[in-house]
Amino acid sequence: MVIRPQYRDILRTYRNVPLVKILAGIRRCGKSTILEMLRDDLLESGIASDHILFMRYTSEDFDDGMTHKDMYHSIKSHITDGERYYILLDEVQEIEGWEKAVNSLLEGSNTDIYVTGSNSKLMSGEISTYLTGRYISIPVYTLSFAEYLDFKKTDSRSPRELFNDYLRLGGFPIVALGTFDQRSAYQIVEGIYNSVITKDIVNRHNIMNFDLFNRVVKYIVENVGKTFSANAIVKFLKSEGRPLSVEAIYNYLAWLEKAFVIYRCQRYDLQGKSVLKTQEKFYLADPSLKYCMMGFNPKSIASMLENIVYFELRRRGYQVYIGKNETKAIDFVAMQRDERIYVQVCRKLPEESDREVANLLEIRDHYPKYVVTLDELAGGNINGVKIVHLVDFLLGNW
Repeated sequence: MVIRPQYRDILRTYRNVPLVKILAGIRRCGKSTILEMLRDDLLESGIASDHILFMRYTSEDFDDGMTHKDMYHSIKSHITDGERYYILLDEVQEIEGWEKAVNSLLEGSNTDIYVTGSNSKLMSGEISTYLTGRYISIPVYTLSFAEYLDFKKTDSRSPRELFNDYLRLGGFPIVALGTFDQRSAYQIVEGIYNSVITKDIVNRHNIMNFDLFNRVVKYIVENVGKTFSANAIVKFLKSEGRPLSVEAIYNYLAWLEKAFVIYRCQRYDLQGKSVLKTQEKFYLADPSLKYCMMGFNPKSIASMLENIVYFELRRRGYQVYIGKNETKAIDFVAMQRDERIYVQVCRKLPEESDREVANLLEIRDHYPKYVVTLDELAGGNINGVKIVHLVDFLLGNW
């Protein structure tokens, strides 16, 4: 097992804190392995193995209809004394009303509880009633580039060479652990994508016109890193002779978000210091989701560079927005408590960087400003704006 230190450290921080720890993310992003990593960490810290309860729930295992009461009594039967038990529950959303069982365990036993899930059922239902103020959500993403390098420790290539694979093949752990060619990697990712779409969206929401839904998904994928609206999608579909309501588009977007396929990035008005509700962007949980659907084109990677930077900022705990500074666009405004950074992403210097630097210099404050690029000439700064190679940005302690 390859350790993912960021998640190990987060879980150590919240160990024995009386909150349910909910790890949520797209299927196959590594949540189950993180629970196994937690179990090993608990054992190494001296917790007795019979006080660590690891339960995995899959829809295939419970076709006969396991209830939350069955779930509760099954777990409770293993609690035989007053010592603390560490309860690790994988894919709990497969059990209707799981939050009732978890709440009862939290109240009635000396427990420290961790759960994982991959879709909207994880956070739906009566969780607001049963667990309000009693849980913390820990987002789980596919591999960061730093994690990807850990998975590739036996590869003798340089980080910049390995980044090319990371960009093309993505960060799903199952792909990173292997030595797949591009075609095989995309087949694996396509299987993950189809599982998410089928189990977490189409079946759950009874989507009848799958072809139309798929066309909407393809439009979103084609426009990653671009601002667009539901009305724009409706207009586009109408031009193709495929009428669909704005309300249906909103539903599709919400379902894709709740299945952790896409992530919404809102606009932030730097003048008005407010979040805007229009012209948002969406980013994909992993670049490979785009390439498995549309193929890899080295000439059109700019949006995926943005995608990678967006998730790096999210992993580091920032709230991330796209910036609006009067008429100028800032790729990312990232905020964390009283800290803020501005980031522009471009593929090449110098033809793209002049505009990016100019937009940053118009922001009249002293927060750090970066232009992040794939250009080998990256380095130094222009009037205080740091020009950083993307690999250095992803690995740096900035």
